[in-house]
Formats: sequence, structure tokens, C-alpha cells
Amino acid sequence: MKPFTSTLLTSLLVVFSAASWAEAPSRESVKELLQVTGAGNMAVQMMEQMIPSMKRMVPDAPEAFWDEFASQVDGGELEDMVIPIYQKHLTQADVNAQLKFLQSDAGQKMIKVQPLIMQESMMVGQEWGMKLMQRAQAKLKER
Repeated sequence: MKPFTSTLLTSLLVVFSAASWAEAPSRESVKELLQVTGAGNMAVQMMEQMIPSMKRMVPDAPEAFWDEFASQVDGGELEDMVIPIYQKHLTQADVNAQLKFLQSDAGQKMIKVQPLIMQESMMVGQEWGMKLMQRAQAKLKER
């Protein structure tokens, strides 16, 4: 029985060690992935779109404050902050595969149309939410 136990333990050790050998992506490759997708630029655009709403929440803030706030928005800073998150959840092989796809014609098209897809999907999601609310209200009235 000892040889079986030894073999089993050795096999388990190899399996669990292999999982930990998966190479975490380098900062540089994740930064490249973020730049290829335009993540930093999208973050800047999102923040610019949020400023009018923020102004309504803080109506007493002078315009100089909002000018200074806008000047502080730096997509590269956000990219640097999220790199460790990507490194935590992806391997170097994952990042390499994504870069290969995103740098292809199909990948470039996806990057180009993704904001439109998201915008239209959000509108559909809002409509769906309204329908769900109407259905729930109708069900409650029936009871």
C-alpha cells in the first residue's frame, strides 16, 4: 500500500504544482493589452461623460474645481492601477492569446464596435428592466 500512497501523493503534488507554475503576465504585456483595447481612453471618455452628473450632485462647486478635476483624469494612471488585477486573473498565455486576437482584423473591429454594442445593450437592458417592472406590477394587481 505504501507505493500506491507515495505515487498518489507525488501525482497530486505534480498536479497542484503545475497550476502554480502558470506564468503570471508581465506588467508590460498587460499594459500593451490595455493600450490595444483603448481601456485608458475609454475611462477618460467615461469620466468626461460623468462630470455633468457630478456637477448636479455638487452644485456649489466652482467651475475652477471641475476644470482641475478634469485635468487630473489620466487613463494611464487607471491602467497602472488595474494591471495587478489582470495579473491576478490571467496568465501570460491568456494575455498573449488576447493580444493576438485583438491585433487581428476581427479583433480591431471588435474594439471599434464594442462601445456601440455596450451603449445599445444598455438601452435594451433598460427597456427590459421596465418591462419586468410592468409585469411585476401587473401580477401584483391580479392578486
